Amino acid sequence: MGPMNDDVVSDRGVWYRVESGSAASTARRAAERLGAQLALGDARIADLSIVAAELTSNLVKHADDGVLLLRPVRHDGNAGVELVALDSGPGMADLTASIEDGHSTVGTLGIGLGAIVRQASWFDGYSRPPRGTVLAVQVWPKADGGHERPWVGALSRPIPGESVSGDGYAWRIVEGRRQVLVCDGLGHGPLASAATDAALDAFRKAPAGAPSAVVAHLHRSMSHTRGAALAVAEPDPSAGVLRYSGLGNIAAAVIGGDGKRRGLVSLPGIAGHQRPSVREYDYPFDADALLVMHSDGVVDRWQFADYPGLADRSPLVVAAALLRDAGTRRDDACVLAARAWS
Repeated sequence: MGPMNDDVVSDRGVWYRVESGSAASTARRAAERLGAQLALGDARIADLSIVAAELTSNLVKHADDGVLLLRPVRHDGNAGVELVALDSGPGMADLTASIEDGHSTVGTLGIGLGAIVRQASWFDGYSRPPRGTVLAVQVWPKADGGHERPWVGALSRPIPGESVSGDGYAWRIVEGRRQVLVCDGLGHGPLASAATDAALDAFRKAPAGAPSAVVAHLHRSMSHTRGAALAVAEPDPSAGVLRYSGLGNIAAAVIGGDGKRRGLVSLPGIAGHQRPSVREYDYPFDADALLVMHSDGVVDRWQFADYPGLADRSPLVVAAALLRDAGTRRDDACVLAARAWS
């Protein structure tokens, strides 16, 4: 697992399986190269190297099934490096305490987390024994600048054996509308990825409009591809509403402040083919609500009640935890989470 070309890291990122010291070194060097390509500056690249070294060292020493996602992040013309580390055990009962230098339940885990937090521009995490740990870190050119409180987070990974994923995601703010997209190109591999790339490009360029209008635009823009299942959602906390329009097997749910889950309706169809019927549905979406969307590479049997405290974490950490636990190995997989934060 890793890039076919070590010098190329797309915005969707590259996954590394980190089970040995050599794999950890490969991921750290890739992070340093990405930092240089994004012009972080020597001092911040050195900080990034420490973060990558500590994350991968923790995966090698303490984790089960440890993987690391490396990708660029962008905001208002600035670019930084994001790393997301996932593992399936043993987990930490108190992540906050483990971050404090000197506190460690296993070897040097706590000390390593303290170093990560000190070098990071932004950090979030979630850990529960025995499920494992999710750690998300961003390093920007300025230690305290270039980023904002994230209202949306997403990850995708390819089916084993493929270097690219046919699943993808995007978000945008256009004329005050906050909109998100999850897309599942038909099949796997480069042609599925090309269909999703076409959808993401069309989404970013689409005129401002309701989710149903955007979905119709995507359908018209994808006729040259093999097609995709996709869905567009628009959280509108000021109106207390989530507007949603989907085609095909994209699963979506609103998690209320009480933890209850309400599924959203996607109609049958394939964007780019079959002249699908496009409709839009409105759902209650309060200030403390959470939207979760995912492709069919994620088993739709997860329950938020199984993750005490996860609702308080960032959307990226929510998405990462669900991808780790519910993503299948028989398909590409993608999870997106978004909040009502304005």
